[in-house]
Amino acid sequence: MITEAHGIPLAVSLTGGNRNDITQLMPLLQAIPPVRGRRGRPRQRPDAVYADRGYDHDKYRRQVRDKGITPVIARRGTDHGSGLGTYRWVIEQSVALLHWFRRLRIRWEIRDDIHEAFLSLACAIICWRRLRNLSLC
Repeated sequence: MITEAHGIPLAVSLTGGNRNDITQLMPLLQAIPPVRGRRGRPRQRPDAVYADRGYDHDKYRRQVRDKGITPVIARRGTDHGSGLGTYRWVIEQSVALLHWFRRLRIRWEIRDDIHEAFLSLACAIICWRRLRNLSLC
């Protein structure tokens, strides 16, 4: 899952349970839809990507930079307290919101297309709730 700064899901992918998260970084970045709003050409990519130590690979940092995105990824072997936790907390909160939907907490469906449909529906509901709450402020 990749979200924007307020926790609104931008792209989601479904993989097997034992897949490494880093393998889904580039497909998720490519799956972000164009963001409309201001006049002119819609934005196709974010300014920066915040990630935890699990994404600390120079190969993927280089691929993200080649797309014109600044990678802000914690390095392995360094002390904690870099301050990135305040930004990464947003994605942890979004994953917790997905777990509010019981069908997604434990996968009961055998077919992955059904589970992916429930995942997309849950992301749409989260997006709608976030946008409704942001417009009330």
